[in-house]
This record gives sequence, C-alpha cells and structure tokens, in this order.
Amino acid sequence: MPAKGARGGKGTAVREASARWEKETLGPAAAKSPERRARFESTSGEEIPRLYTPEHLSEFDYLRDAGFPGEYPFTRGVQPTMYRGRFWTMRQYAGFGDARESNRRYRYLLDHGQTGLSVAFDLPTQMGYDSDSAMAFGEVGKVGVAIDSLEDMEVLFGGIPLGKVSTSMTINSTAAILLAMYIAVGEKQRVAAGDLNGTIQNDILKEYIARGTYIFPPAPSMRVITDIFAFCKERVPRWNTISISGYHIREAGSTAVQEIAFTLANGIAYVQAAIDAGMSVDSFASRLAFFFNSHNDFLEEIAKFRAARRLWAKIMRDRFHARDPRSWMLRFHTQTAGSSLTAQQPDNNIVRVTLQALAAVLGGTQSLHTNSRDEALSLPTEESVRIALRTQQLIAHESGVADTIDPLGGSYCIESLTSAMERQAAEYIGRIDRMGGVVSAVDAGYIQKEIQDASYRYQLQIERRDRIIVGVNEFLVKEGPPPALLKVDPRIEKEQRRRLSSLRKRRDAAGVRAALDDLGDACRGKRNVMVPILSAVRAYATLGEISDVMRSVFGTHQGKVTV
Repeated sequence: MPAKGARGGKGTAVREASARWEKETLGPAAAKSPERRARFESTSGEEIPRLYTPEHLSEFDYLRDAGFPGEYPFTRGVQPTMYRGRFWTMRQYAGFGDARESNRRYRYLLDHGQTGLSVAFDLPTQMGYDSDSAMAFGEVGKVGVAIDSLEDMEVLFGGIPLGKVSTSMTINSTAAILLAMYIAVGEKQRVAAGDLNGTIQNDILKEYIARGTYIFPPAPSMRVITDIFAFCKERVPRWNTISISGYHIREAGSTAVQEIAFTLANGIAYVQAAIDAGMSVDSFASRLAFFFNSHNDFLEEIAKFRAARRLWAKIMRDRFHARDPRSWMLRFHTQTAGSSLTAQQPDNNIVRVTLQALAAVLGGTQSLHTNSRDEALSLPTEESVRIALRTQQLIAHESGVADTIDPLGGSYCIESLTSAMERQAAEYIGRIDRMGGVVSAVDAGYIQKEIQDASYRYQLQIERRDRIIVGVNEFLVKEGPPPALLKVDPRIEKEQRRRLSSLRKRRDAAGVRAALDDLGDACRGKRNVMVPILSAVRAYATLGEISDVMRSVFGTHQGKVTV
C-alpha cells in the first residue's frame, strides 16, 4: 500500500505543485533572504532536504515498513500499548567510591522515583583487578564503585530487595563474575535466581572496537558469553544476558548510521556464536537487549531507533530464521550523550539532555538514563542527579508525548530518514559480512578506522564553526570557577584495601583454592564456566583471583593501534 499521493496522478500533482512552489514562492523569498548555508547535512553526512514531501516516500508501504506496534517489523514499537501501558524504566547510572557510598546513592534515587538501578563499576573492577593490585593504584572507586568480592556486593545492595527491582550492570570482561555475585546476593536475600530481573552489558566486541576494557582474546571471550547465555536460559530466565552496545561506539565518535550498523553487526556475531555453540536461536534471542546513545540531532536520533528496530527484525527473521516473534524484537536502553556535555556553561547540558531524552522516548526506548549537568566536570552531585531524573519524569507526566504510540510515525521526514538510515546501515553490515564478520573487521582495523574518520570530520566541523556548539565555539561568556563538585575521598582506596585484607584472613582459604582450581579445570575443558565461577564467588574468592585464573588459561588480548 503506497503512501497516499506518492504515485500515479497524485504523485505527478505533488511534483508539479512542488516545482511551482519553488519557482513562485521559494525563489523570491530565498533571493531576499538566502538560507543559512548551501548544504545542510546530518551527523552521518547525508544531505538534509529543504522540505520532505510525499515524493520522499515513493517506495514506502505502510504495512511493510511501519506496521503496528507489537508486530513485525516493530518500527512503531515492540509493545502493543507502549507507554500507554507503562512508562519506560527510569534508570540513573550511578556508582562511585565504595559499596556503602554507592548504596546510599541508590537509595536516594529510589526514594526520588527511579524505577530501576544501573550500576557503574570502577576501572579495576572492569579490568579484573582487585583494589590492592598495583594496577588499581589511584583508580579505586573513581569512575564507579569498587567491587572486590561478594562481601562488597552484599553491602552494595543492602536493604534493596532484588526480587522487586530491575538492575542493569555496565560490565563486560568480568560480567560473568558480577552476575554470579548478584545471584549470590539474591540467595542471601532468599530471592531465587529465576526471580531476578536485570541486564549485564557483557558486550566484549564493542570493547575491542571503541572502549578498551577487555581482558581475554576474542575466542575465549565469546565462549564465556555463550556460556552465560546457556546458564541463564536454565537458571536465570528473566535476565537479559547481553546489552549489545552502540552507546560507546557513538561516544568514540561514530555517526548515527555507524552506531546502528556496528551494533547490529556485533549482535549478528553473538547470535552466530551461540548457534555455533549448539543453542537454537529461539532459546536465547528474546533475552538479547541493546543499548544506544541519544545524541543532539533530534530528528535523526528518532529515526535511528526506528531504523534499528526494523533492521534487526529482518535480520532475526530472514537471516537467522527465528520463528518466535519475541526473537525479532529489538529492545533497548538509552543513555543521553555524555560526549555532548560541555564543561563550559554546564547548565546548558540540562537542555541538551532534555532534547536527547525526548528523542529516545519518541523513538520508543524501553529504559532511559539521563546524564547530569556537571558530568563534564566530575561525577554528578545529588542535586544534579535529581534534576536529570526529574527531566524524565517531566517528559513522562507533563509533555503528553507518551499518550499516543509513535506520534511522529507517518511524518514524511521521519519515515524518509528511517528508511535511509536502515539502507545505509545494511550496506555497512554487508561490507562487514564480506570481510568475514566483525572479528575479522576489527582485526583489520576497519571499524575502528571508520569511527576515527567520522570523529575527525565532526571535530573539524566544530573547529571551522560549520557546527555550532553553544558555549564552546559560539555564545561564550566569561565564567568563574564551577560550583561545588563531587569528589571521591582518597581514603576510600585505603579502606577498601584494608577490608580486602581482612576478608582474605577470615575466609576458608582451602575452600577458595578448591573453587579456583575447579574453575581452571572448567576453563581448560568444555564445561560451562558460570557454574564454577558461582561456586568461587560463594566461597568469597575475589574478582581479581577469579580473573587471574581465567587469564592463566585464556591469555590476554593485545589491542591493535589503527592509523
């Protein structure tokens, strides 16, 4: 069913009317007052037409390309009622210092209306080092919470009923260990693993591409990921076993189209790895989740989310022959763009975040984190976090955009952008396929180079003032020192090390050693590593000790520098 007015006599009428408008109305006006620049383009480098008309939807078929929410191809949303049923989950990514400090922040956010937790871990935890490792010096608790053992995890979630909250953990190389700790905390709260609800990021491919907190080489990393898939299918069925992340790809400088393409290409690799490990696609695909960035180009971002949803549905149905409609759904969390925040005039970031959050909602996100105004300067203060959370609540309760499903669906502009972005992303995925897949493309430095080139072009646009960043290259003011910022007390690192030393003296050393030896045997063999990891965690083996056993068997990955 073509778009009304797009073909036949009506299409000709629109073309003729458009030509007349350009000559009689636009021409004289533009001669008097020329447009701001000769070419307008999106962040992906595509030219933006002056005016979208039915001509831009000449190939658009409503039932094929848009359809209805909750049905293939899910362009208009994955739930039949979307936000008329319930709002997106409001998460605020938080974690700093030690478990006690972070627990206090979580309770504060829950008291102010947050509906899900999102845990930030410090770099040593992300990289598999204990707080008393030489590699951890100066980094303990700085960009997230320090977690060395189950004891820390018990404090982190103290007084928070794990059976009633959804928890997202931004963790990748050590995701299996943190998931095991979460399960063990649930056991101590008498919450069965089958009742736990949440997500681990667990996306190692984007670490090789854009972020760098990898430990093991690709092959054993993919094995651990598929072991998690299989373990959770049986033991933690409500858990989202991976959050395939475009967020960090975008933060590294990619375009919106590249964010879709490289994220879905990673998703293809994970699905294929699980199938190669003997799992049927419909046994795990419904627990895959995605994580996207919401950047500054408002209309492009809305179209990006819709295009990603439609393209993934086609990939899962037509490429992997999934039969369960739940396997076709792209469900995603969104975070507003940290890289767009400015240290200059930080209150401007409140407006940026509001627009980005609104784009995510209009694009149909399932959960959302809104960045705080002061994050270009430090970890956010409680006041800044509250404003960021209130931003979501205002959009939900006061804007009216959640009262109807996909309110911009059918817009000539949005539908045209959606189709163009889907096509461009599919072309990227085709090139990656011809290179042998994501791992081969990463080994060749192709994806990294594409992101670096896009980042360079974007920075040149700012420096040439082709792209205005308010407060940075235009509309500057003389500013005093920033207001009070949150600082992590350096004594936290010393205290964390003291607690770790005490734990090692109190625990059953023989039990720990036996659990770690069993884990080593599993890594060398073919057993699912999640089972011995969980046993080691219960014995209070530390994250660093568990990681070291896995390093000794799997080795470590050496990143490639692209030029």
